Amino acid sequence: MRKITTLFNLSEGEDNREKTLESIKKNISFKGANLWILACAIIIASVGLNVNSTAVIIGAMLISPLMGPIVGAGFALGIYDFGLLKRSLKNLLVATAVSLTVSTLYFFLSPFKDVQSELLARTAPNIYDILIAFFGGIVGVIAVTRVEKGNPIPGVAIATALMPPLCTAGYGIATGQWSFFLGAFYLYCINCVFIGLATFLIIKYLNYPAVKQVNEKQQRQVKYIISFLIAIMIIPSSYLAYTLYREQQFKKNADLFIENKFTSNGYTVIYKKTEYSSRRKQLELAFLSKRFDKAELKELQREFVKNKYLQGGRLVIRQDSTDRLSALKGDILNQIRSNENEVDGKDAKIMKLEKELADMRFDNVQILKETKALFPSVTSIGIYKNNIAVQKDSIVPITAVVYETSVKLDKKDKVRFRQWLKERLSVNNMTLYNKDDD
Repeated sequence: MRKITTLFNLSEGEDNREKTLESIKKNISFKGANLWILACAIIIASVGLNVNSTAVIIGAMLISPLMGPIVGAGFALGIYDFGLLKRSLKNLLVATAVSLTVSTLYFFLSPFKDVQSELLARTAPNIYDILIAFFGGIVGVIAVTRVEKGNPIPGVAIATALMPPLCTAGYGIATGQWSFFLGAFYLYCINCVFIGLATFLIIKYLNYPAVKQVNEKQQRQVKYIISFLIAIMIIPSSYLAYTLYREQQFKKNADLFIENKFTSNGYTVIYKKTEYSSRRKQLELAFLSKRFDKAELKELQREFVKNKYLQGGRLVIRQDSTDRLSALKGDILNQIRSNENEVDGKDAKIMKLEKELADMRFDNVQILKETKALFPSVTSIGIYKNNIAVQKDSIVPITAVVYETSVKLDKKDKVRFRQWLKERLSVNNMTLYNKDDD
């Protein structure tokens, strides 16, 4: 028995108690450098939560000075130093207010407000968070009272995670999601209370002398306050842990039910949705081709609730999946036909435009050769079709021919030239211009 007592003896390696108390008092205050470090740590943690970076969040936890006033409060209770307790709680309140303000401001200004997994992880505390905070607090206060502080302090800062819940609470305020704020702030309170409680118990175990003697009534009051805080932290978190356990069991057994009743029989599940809340517990399924009649559906529901973890739940099988697939197939085919018709319409328009362009073009080189054979004095010719002319309040297309000659055509040749061009170009309305004419 003596060997066991020696094995768990905390007196060995303990630092000077006055020195330890002085160190704790120094870490309580939040002003100057401590306040700047806190604000910067909050921004770093908020960025980490915003971009879902675990490494950044861990870095913020390591530089955060939030542990100081919490350990100070537990220490003060252990030695009945109510002045120190008052200072610790006051500084903890200031640190909390500053942290919430900075994180709320960051998330309000940040353009990225999507909920990330690191944020969600801080919104539903349970009994396991209490265990982490309590045993992390024990390690922390043991390390504080040692001559060699060692490596536990950074590990405690990471494990107890005071910064991320505060930043998540700020996110809840900034985005108006009060369930996030309440869940995260409750987690922060759990960490504060149980780190303080662990500190109180270790200080009592180490028999630190009381600053002043207190009567039994005051000691009872301290015990009542501690018991009350423990109760309001443990009861809701225990319920949340039980709810989490039931939800995990519901989902696990729902998957087993699907495997045993459907997958093993060759039925292909194309849709699955599991809902678990205080209002509704439901498994919703749809199958590729299998359809169940009313009797089969009734039997499946009866077998579904036979499982104790699925009791109170409801099995919903969507039977219109085949019809929906057929309708979807029809919609796709209709869309394809519509696209094909649209393409055909565009092709027709393109062909029409190409024909119009072809009608507007003439082989000026060939026509010049033919013209020279009939009228040798013509040296150049240009033909411009579908020009617009206004005649008696109406718009008519007209073809313009511009030519140049080495010797001016006489009146008779000019008439012949006009008649030949009309026949050659197959046009009725034509205007003939000589570049040499004024």
